[in-house]
Amino acid sequence: MIEQLEKIDRNLFLFINSHHTPLWDNIMWLVSYKFFWVPFYAVLLYFLIKKYKSNWLVLLLFIALTVLLTDQISVFIKETVARYRPCHNLQLQNIVHLVKNHCGGMYGFVSSHSANSFGIAAFVFVLMKKRWWLLMFLWAALVAYSRVYLGVHYPSDVTGGAILGIVVGMLTGHVFLKLVGKSFKDFWLL
Repeated sequence: MIEQLEKIDRNLFLFINSHHTPLWDNIMWLVSYKFFWVPFYAVLLYFLIKKYKSNWLVLLLFIALTVLLTDQISVFIKETVARYRPCHNLQLQNIVHLVKNHCGGMYGFVSSHSANSFGIAAFVFVLMKKRWWLLMFLWAALVAYSRVYLGVHYPSDVTGGAILGIVVGMLTGHVFLKLVGKSFKDFWLL
């Protein structure tokens, strides 16, 4: 069963990674570059601070906590599981298409980019409810997809990162709302 899942994961990775063009290489490189999203983060932060005016400092601390937790837990899982990235896999490294010859660290499960993006998306979902939810999860999915496209993660790496991010983001969002005294009557978990 595990071997079959790994085969599906590898084949899906190779399919996504093999469909590349110079234009999409540049686009996906930008999508994965965290500083590319600074204007997006600024707009998002503006609306969050506007909604939670008097608690803006606590809000900033919880955003930082969300990213810190998703990032550090994903790194811990990577070091514990020790699954080679596709670009470090000896069976695949000669056929993996890398953009700008960038591979990243040795291990890839779970993707920190995916965990961080989905963590922020879930946090914003909890705080903003129906507003922005589709945009946030599409953004996080695009970041996750870019990691597979770039050849640095398997689909299961980004899926694992997404699950981790959603769990952490929902928890930190829930705790933030509890701390600032907002109602949870319409809060729901996946």
